[in-house]
Amino acid sequence: IYKVTNSKQEVGKVDLKPGLYIVATPIGNLGDISIRALETLNSVDQIACEDTRVTKKLLNSSAIATRLSSYHEYNAKRNRPKLIAQMLDGSSLALVSDAGTPTICDPGYKLVKECISNNIPITFLPGASASLSGLVLSGLPTDRFYFHGYLAPKQKKRKEELYDLRVIPSTIVFYETSERLMGVLEDILAVLGNREIAVARELTKLYEEIKRGRVKEILKELYSNQNLKGEYVVVLGPKADEVIVGDEELSKILLNRMEDMSLKDAVLEV
Repeated sequence: IYKVTNSKQEVGKVDLKPGLYIVATPIGNLGDISIRALETLNSVDQIACEDTRVTKKLLNSSAIATRLSSYHEYNAKRNRPKLIAQMLDGSSLALVSDAGTPTICDPGYKLVKECISNNIPITFLPGASASLSGLVLSGLPTDRFYFHGYLAPKQKKRKEELYDLRVIPSTIVFYETSERLMGVLEDILAVLGNREIAVARELTKLYEEIKRGRVKEILKELYSNQNLKGEYVVVLGPKADEVIVGDEELSKILLNRMEDMSLKDAVLEV
């Protein structure tokens, strides 16, 4: 993920109070990390991260040697009490994910919840977010949006989730893997229709790519390139206001309205 150069930037240290520091890291481009984030990572007693190898590359680029500990989906339940105990004992802890903003689609939120329960101070150092990056680049409405994260891997459950999303009136943002992308887009088309969509990958990196169009168009384009790699942000436009119904369905709707109103009023409403 990170491009490490030979020249390492010197990072200062700051006095930190005990507690949890949630630190956003780059989603690709190292230049997106803030000076405050680097100073905090250099100053805390410990950094809890998903993959110590990935975080080590980030720290090495700025000659930061803070102690790392592993905190991810598979060990969070076991390690969380230890981290809480250390903070209660006066330690400062930074929480990072492999890329982007922690607690989004990872067990970090449970650590935040435990800190709140134990009156441990928490602060957030904002930065890169794949979901927001994809949203602002999509060209789709941003005044309100719904973040769904990853859809279920199994098609049956995935279609059930998509069916429930039909009532969402705003733009919807998903995360998806390259292996499941085609199946997800096919299910979106089947359940939610041929809406406007944007599919983004390699965000902030050298080969950043975003495809925009209707679901059918994007599917057709991707079918010709089966060499899909990496993680994707899928941004789905809201359902169009226009509703197309057949004569038979229209008659049923009209008859239903006429049960409670006059023919004239029913016709006007329908």
